[in-house]
Amino acid sequence: MTSTPQYNASAPEPDDIEQTSGPLVLEFGTNWCGHCQAAQPLITSAFADHASVQHLKIEDGKGRRLGRLHNVKLWPTLIFMRDGQEIARLVRPTDRENIRRALDQIS
Repeated sequence: MTSTPQYNASAPEPDDIEQTSGPLVLEFGTNWCGHCQAAQPLITSAFADHASVQHLKIEDGKGRRLGRLHNVKLWPTLIFMRDGQEIARLVRPTDRENIRRALDQIS
């Protein structure tokens, strides 16, 4: 799995995401968000069997363009993509199996 432990303040460009081939998960949140922190064990566990899926943790908030382009309203929001197209979305996931099912859809 390609992932970072912290949400990255520098987001990729929208064109770069659209041109990404293969599976990709965008995870929007913040390092101080309680819901984001609580979801991390579930997310990490679900990704254990999907090592080939690229996972970008993107810091979201006021003035963050990428989150607005993807209509992110609550954290964490996971957007599951294949070849630059959204396939599934989970907002504030509380069930590892839902994350795994979404990963299966893009793997």
